[in-house]
Amino acid sequence: MFGRLPLVEQLDGLRSVLSRNEVLTDVMARAATLELPGWYVTAGCLFQTVWNVVTDRPPASGIKDYDIFYFDDTDLSWEAEDAVIKAGQEVFAGLPAEVEIRNEARVHLWYEQKFGVACPPHDSTEAAIDSFAATTCCLGVRPDHDGGWRVYAPHGLSDVFNLVVRPNPVLAPREVYEAKAERWRDEWPQLTVLPWPDGHPDASDHAASSSPAGRLP
Repeated sequence: MFGRLPLVEQLDGLRSVLSRNEVLTDVMARAATLELPGWYVTAGCLFQTVWNVVTDRPPASGIKDYDIFYFDDTDLSWEAEDAVIKAGQEVFAGLPAEVEIRNEARVHLWYEQKFGVACPPHDSTEAAIDSFAATTCCLGVRPDHDGGWRVYAPHGLSDVFNLVVRPNPVLAPREVYEAKAERWRDEWPQLTVLPWPDGHPDASDHAASSSPAGRLP
């Protein structure tokens, strides 16, 4: 119902839908107390909450974990990131969900070993969100100090509301996208999964498709 609305109404709809996941709103509220630089709650916990609501499932159903990205390039050591992770474990204690915190300034140090392709250093949390394997994943939300929400959605929201999974071939390899898409379709069979494109990705096309962050009152 939201997929064909103007963007400003989609943003209102997004806040309404995400607010139905009480675990998510609790994660956001607790994450704000950590005051991490450039942080967002991102990825699966957001679009999967939307998929659940659109398909009349419990809002938190099938969500494996809740991801928090931040960006701190002043200290790229594992020890610094681990200290933040341990602080998060205390903040999120008692939640009925796993919360993963990652410093996106460090991703280039381990990405190739895990996924088999080199990752240039990110220069912001938003740049990290841009690099997810599917455009549907490219979504970040955090509360502002005045009670509003800041939303980063470089590919818009229509695919999220319309249950469309679209590849984003800018970093992650094809097998990562296809494995994720298969797992999601097993959980949400109503999804339309678009195939990985033939040929090599054009990074300039990806950059041209990006849109600025939005803000919800």
